[in-house]
Amino acid sequence: MRNLISVFLLTSLICLGCKKEKEIHKKPSLVVGIVIDQMRYDYLTRYHDRYGNDGFKRVLKNGFSLENAHYNYIPTYTAVGHTSIYTGTTPDMHGIIGNWWYDKYAHKSIYCVTDTTYTTVGSESKYGQRSPYRMFTTTITDQLRLAQNMKGKTIGVAIKDRSSILPAGHTATAAYWFDSSPESKVITSSFYMSELPQWVQHFNNSKPAEKYVSKPWKTLYNIHTYTNSLPDNNPFEATFKGEETPTFPHDLPGLKDQNGGNSIIKETPFGNSLTLDLAKAALKGENLGKTTYTDFLAISFSATDYVGHKYGPDAVEVEDTYLRLDKDLAELFAFLDTEVGKGNYTLFLTADHAAAQVPSYLQSIRVPAHYFDSKGFRQFVKDLCIKHFKSGNLVENISNHQVFLNKKELERLRLSADKVSQIIADEAINFDGIFKALTARTMQTTSFTDGILKTLQNGYNQKFSGDVLLVPYPASITGHKNGGTTHGSGYSYDTHIPMIFYGNGIKKGRSAKRYNIIDIAPTLSNLLQIEFPNGSTGKIIHEVLE
Repeated sequence: MRNLISVFLLTSLICLGCKKEKEIHKKPSLVVGIVIDQMRYDYLTRYHDRYGNDGFKRVLKNGFSLENAHYNYIPTYTAVGHTSIYTGTTPDMHGIIGNWWYDKYAHKSIYCVTDTTYTTVGSESKYGQRSPYRMFTTTITDQLRLAQNMKGKTIGVAIKDRSSILPAGHTATAAYWFDSSPESKVITSSFYMSELPQWVQHFNNSKPAEKYVSKPWKTLYNIHTYTNSLPDNNPFEATFKGEETPTFPHDLPGLKDQNGGNSIIKETPFGNSLTLDLAKAALKGENLGKTTYTDFLAISFSATDYVGHKYGPDAVEVEDTYLRLDKDLAELFAFLDTEVGKGNYTLFLTADHAAAQVPSYLQSIRVPAHYFDSKGFRQFVKDLCIKHFKSGNLVENISNHQVFLNKKELERLRLSADKVSQIIADEAINFDGIFKALTARTMQTTSFTDGILKTLQNGYNQKFSGDVLLVPYPASITGHKNGGTTHGSGYSYDTHIPMIFYGNGIKKGRSAKRYNIIDIAPTLSNLLQIEFPNGSTGKIIHEVLE
């Protein structure tokens, strides 16, 4: 009798263990990646009291928020950010070193996703001649498809082509973005398909952008309640063409003809609403999250970047954009609950980079800030080459704070690239605005372990990067002197971003430990029990996983 009881108890324990093991490893039906373009971490805290309970606050309360998450490389640009999130590695590995960069082999500037071997699907423009072929490593979206023997779907949606294409990966079912022409239709590339699906055609036929640009952009709430921002009319913001002041209301119907037709929507919060509409249409049109396989929907909200560039982080327009995005996110989460089911999906929310405060505003309150004189620097470098080497043709290109030498001129003058690079780096530090300057040889022979030079090294790609790498002063930007801001540096205002996990397999909590953006992909890979992206250098964030 005792033996029977013992066997029964042992069998029961084994069964309970099996049940628990099954529950732990139950995979989500859908993974949703949400990337908010140019979102600083402090937008979560600065506007927190004004957010509703069902958008940002929902995932903060019920998910896991990493409060000290950063980008760990330079440059912090859109294409590089999206690629690093999904590949789990930095530009030195994945090969996307900018939105645009100088190709030292083709001797011209190239765009990260241009591929003329493919054609546009959905319009007559050239904005669909795109593919992810310049990205040299796989993404988590690729690995999920490979792990399921190419079953399950991966769909990317965004206003920007690069923000849809690069996250969706090489094996994507589809990537969709908005044509930059005045019509602003959803398009794709023949890399993915030869004809738009019926649901996309229906979406385009409904002319979705028109309902948003047919009325002025007014503040969501009484403008006097926007106390987290500078006064609406201030000298630190840019304007739409046709406006005299950067103030509300913005007359979109009256301005759109001078500002790209319906594509003006991307510079308003309604660009995010349009992206939400497309994401919802994709969820339904592709039946995502409704099979035995795990699907992946990669969403990028790009309008925040356009608004941020024009107005800067302290503008009423930026505050209003995030209050409206909060409502869009609440609508997305409710839609996922209905279409996929609570507990059946996992999502993460992050940003592709943050943004600098407007230097002229910082200067007005006596905080050190700078505008980098790129034209002056080009002349400076040319003059020093004439001084040292009697040639004004030694530099082929200066862009993205990198100097590319003219190899033919070096050969003609029998000069060493290392010698010329070192002299330029040594002299460049004397130019007002340059904080640090290092050569490619230094990047290849020295291992930096932390600080700004480590982030510079993580962004240096031996095959594609320049011969001299430059780091401007903190709080510096190039251009935008007539208002607005930009990004691209390795300083905290550009690197510190939200990183929130939520849903199936995710704990509730928060952490102030330092994590890097490249940790998202391996963490999700571990959750899904699939192989990491093949260039991954990130680590699993164990504390977010159940």
